[in-house]
Amino acid sequence: MRDGAPESTVPPSAPLSQTELGVERTVLEGIAGSEGVAIGRALVVQGRRTTFLRRTIEASEIETELARVRDAASRAQRGIREAAHGMPQSSRTALPVLEAYLLMLEDPMLHERVERKIRRDRKCAEWAVQEARDDLGRLFASTDPPTKDAYIAERVHDVEFVCDRLLRALVDDAHTLLSSADAGRLAEPMIVFARDLSPADTAGMAKEPVLAFVTEVGSRTSHTSIMARALEIPSVVGVKDATRFVRTGDRVVVCGLTGTVTIHPTPEDVSHAEAKRLRHRARQDRLFADASRLARTISGERVHLSANLELPEEAAFARKAGAETVGLYRTEFLFVDRADLPSENEQYEAYASIVQAFGGATVTLRTFDIGGDKFASSFELPPEMNPALGLRAIRLALAQPEVFSTQLRAMVRAARHGNVRIMLPMISTTDEIAAARALLARAEADVARSFGKRVDPIPLGAMIEVPAAAVMADVLARHADFFSIGTNDLVQYALAVDRTSRTLAHLASPLSPAILRLCAMAIRAANAAKIPVAVCGTMASEPLHALLLVGLGVRELSMEASAIPVVREAISRASMAELARIAELCLEAETEARVREAVSSSLGPRLLDLDAVRDDA
Repeated sequence: MRDGAPESTVPPSAPLSQTELGVERTVLEGIAGSEGVAIGRALVVQGRRTTFLRRTIEASEIETELARVRDAASRAQRGIREAAHGMPQSSRTALPVLEAYLLMLEDPMLHERVERKIRRDRKCAEWAVQEARDDLGRLFASTDPPTKDAYIAERVHDVEFVCDRLLRALVDDAHTLLSSADAGRLAEPMIVFARDLSPADTAGMAKEPVLAFVTEVGSRTSHTSIMARALEIPSVVGVKDATRFVRTGDRVVVCGLTGTVTIHPTPEDVSHAEAKRLRHRARQDRLFADASRLARTISGERVHLSANLELPEEAAFARKAGAETVGLYRTEFLFVDRADLPSENEQYEAYASIVQAFGGATVTLRTFDIGGDKFASSFELPPEMNPALGLRAIRLALAQPEVFSTQLRAMVRAARHGNVRIMLPMISTTDEIAAARALLARAEADVARSFGKRVDPIPLGAMIEVPAAAVMADVLARHADFFSIGTNDLVQYALAVDRTSRTLAHLASPLSPAILRLCAMAIRAANAAKIPVAVCGTMASEPLHALLLVGLGVRELSMEASAIPVVREAISRASMAELARIAELCLEAETEARVREAVSSSLGPRLLDLDAVRDDA
């Protein structure tokens, strides 16, 4: 809550009175989806639903209705392609999201359901699409036990988005989210409020004078957030009941750094936000202008900074941000949002595009980490009581060797274009590494026979993200060619804290002494075995945490590309001796609070100007 003007708190979901909707300053909290600060008028665009008459059809109308669905799908795809075509060049990284929607409009699972409802139940096309949407939504959400996992929720939203586009096409509604009246009001730059925005809707607004987005649902990893970051538009997502508190024309401040939305801001709020917006822009310009500088401590030691990528098109931005290599390329995106498995050629083309984009620099491809909180319908995984501890990652890969071998062959083929490493997720035993290495050797031989050129042996690494791997790191180091510490899952498994739980979020700290000791064990084991060790979890992208990792002995940090400039600057402000001393103090600490105090008091003051969130004074 901010100082100064009176605040209103968020009441329960009762209807708001006109007085409540009047001029009282209200601060809403959500999730920071895309960095930046915006000040402007609100435009509430969502709330209208596609309407149609539920009609039972005659047998003679069945083929006509099916033809209407096919035609509507074609026109919906055309609308998405037009939106993609209208996106500025700087936002092309988000195109794969729209391409996934194009594929979903052809999804046999969707069309089979629609056809069954038309043929068997004699329902009109619109009614059939609506019911198919509801069926698929329930199918995605029907885990046992029920889960509130953000990834599943996002897939449900994808189904809703695609079916909504199909319905709009069927009733000849506008193919864009904005009505003509909305578009008229967007003659001036405005802040768009909506319950949700599909990537297609977001892309369709790329040419509009949109200052920021605020949505009631979504997460930082939702497609809407990805699109907003690609468009470099500030956004706050997951703001509960946001559209109930704001009316079109209200003055609003949106902070994509802290995830706050201020409705009816005071003059002081506006002045403060404008100053913050200018500081953020200046900071970004300064840090990105220095992207070619290599990361070195004051005392001259090199630290290699790499990018975590999810989509091939993110490579260009990663290079712009100063990524030297790719420390983690998540291959799961090829397996989700589809009913079938990706072919070897499809995977090869995706991996090769990343390898070629980085020239001779190392690209670390992680084999698919499906299962747990990452769902892919093409695998038809059985429901589990605790998916995070079930058939996921390397366990799933080894349980389905044909699928795994196809991916390995695609990776080996991509390695002919550059320097590739392959990384195995959720390793806990040496048997898993040995089994994967045997399949990799077979894949290398297959590719050599098929393409007439044997590549050099590809390094095979292990992610250290379960406590067993850290404890056994000295043994695993004899079998793996490199380590990469995945701190997100390591925190979850070591501290027994569900990484998606908001209630327990305060316990999921990478600064826990237990986590630091596990990391130190893995680092020491890697150094003793003379194999590289990196960190590719979220911990690496936080400047203070990154410095602590360097003090522990890590010389490669891999992170979201946008964090690289800040971490590089932070590293340049400390000496290695100092960091090593702080790391030793932290390893001796008994509580997370003592660790935080040791790091913050020693290094925090000199990094204040780099902290976008704290840049609020």
